[in-house]
Amino acid sequence: MQNRSRAFHALTAAALLPLLAAPGVAQTAPARGIELVVEVTNLRSTDGTVRACMTSDAHRFPQCRDDAHSHKLVVPAGEAAELHFRNVLPGTYAIALLHDENDNGRADRALSMIPREGFGFSRDAPVRMGPPSFTDAAITVGATAMRQTIRMRYML
Repeated sequence: MQNRSRAFHALTAAALLPLLAAPGVAQTAPARGIELVVEVTNLRSTDGTVRACMTSDAHRFPQCRDDAHSHKLVVPAGEAAELHFRNVLPGTYAIALLHDENDNGRADRALSMIPREGFGFSRDAPVRMGPPSFTDAAITVGATAMRQTIRMRYML
């Protein structure tokens, strides 16, 4: 008898569950993220744009190519003193910046290796024979708004 009672309560709860999600019934709001502000320093000119990408996917860093969950911004270089990433959920991210001075949408290179345009990474991650690893640039985003400073670097 007690087993039937438990089964009845379980079935009743399952039947009522869709009603709890019906319109007009109070629901909890979806989780909202924080604002992460990036201060960009050492920008050598106001020409072109600053392209920014922030990702939590180590395999897509630093380009964020085909990353639906990344945060991307493109702003005129003259307005790039601060970049505002909004609704960032807690997690581990890495940020890459490109000062696309001719605004052609790509990182121009000399001798197919040396960047002609400025670049920067979160945590001022070191650049050796290519972009830094995700781990070197990784920052942890929590539940409160935060600021990050990224210094632009130029090789030429």
